[in-house]
Amino acid sequence: MKQAIYTVTVEFGDCDPARIVWFPNFFRWIDAASRHFFVACGVPPWHETEKTLGVIGTPLVDTHAKFIKTASYGDVLAIHTSIAEWRGKSFVQRYKVMRGGELLMECDEVRIFAARKEDGGIRAVAAPESILQLCKDH
Repeated sequence: MKQAIYTVTVEFGDCDPARIVWFPNFFRWIDAASRHFFVACGVPPWHETEKTLGVIGTPLVDTHAKFIKTASYGDVLAIHTSIAEWRGKSFVQRYKVMRGGELLMECDEVRIFAARKEDGGIRAVAAPESILQLCKDH
């Protein structure tokens, strides 16, 4: 399975008064790691895929996280991102947040491939074959 690694250095402002990373920051970083995965696989920016494929992005529909160890400012985190499962209009993206050899957090997210509806809303669409080909391990 293809994997991309997104690196983050924890800053003082990412932490609470106890100097522990405030948990929503992990979700901000894994959201960035999600897009980084697609970029690393060669998928064009979403504004381009909207023009060529109708896909505006991959919004989140479900998440399950497990926090194992804390992080603090100065820590360098490596977010290992992969696709655990491809489904018709959705997929499961898996993240492992590491500090060196230590697992700090793991998370599975269900995301959809989204397109615009005529009324301005969004709808789930089948994963475009061109994106699947770029992101699957052959």
